[in-house]
Amino acid sequence: MFYPKSLNKLIESFKKLPGIGDKTAERMALSVLQFDKESTDVFAQAISDVNEKIKKCPLCHHLTEEDKCYICKDKNRNDDILCIVEEPKDVISLEKIGAFKGRYHVLGGLISPSDGINPEDINISSLVDRIKNKKIKEVIIALKSSIEGETTALYISKVLSGLDLKISKIAYGLPIGVDIEYIDALTLERALEDRIDIS
Repeated sequence: MFYPKSLNKLIESFKKLPGIGDKTAERMALSVLQFDKESTDVFAQAISDVNEKIKKCPLCHHLTEEDKCYICKDKNRNDDILCIVEEPKDVISLEKIGAFKGRYHVLGGLISPSDGINPEDINISSLVDRIKNKKIKEVIIALKSSIEGETTALYISKVLSGLDLKISKIAYGLPIGVDIEYIDALTLERALEDRIDIS
């Protein structure tokens, strides 16, 4: 490579991030060279802190630095409604629009047998336990419109079918295969409001 070893190492590190190719990684690494010592220390500490302090909430599997995430700690949320999402970033997307005031459950992935991801590999058993123990009245399935998303939604609706609760999923005026984090706030809010009963 054309750069000194330490800079090459930083470029390779940036390339591990999703969506970052050779040129972007190179630009990012060269930008770090422009940082003063204090900024470099803050940047390095932020990466270290995220790695050491961030964990999964034991109840909903969202991200937190504490014993529970801020949503699970919020006593003003509606305990009757649970929104099921794929990843923590989906919780953030829904929280940004401010239309949902219930609780969340993060699956941590979608069922995909071709990728070796089965129901027991994601947070479905803890979901069932939670619904039984918390007396939840409605579950909203907010997963992306893809084969994996539909397979997971169908599996969850079958697993929950014997329980006394309403099961719905967000309406899809949403593009097929697009992650929830990339959907504009108005479309996402409308999809949540116009959710479809599946039980």
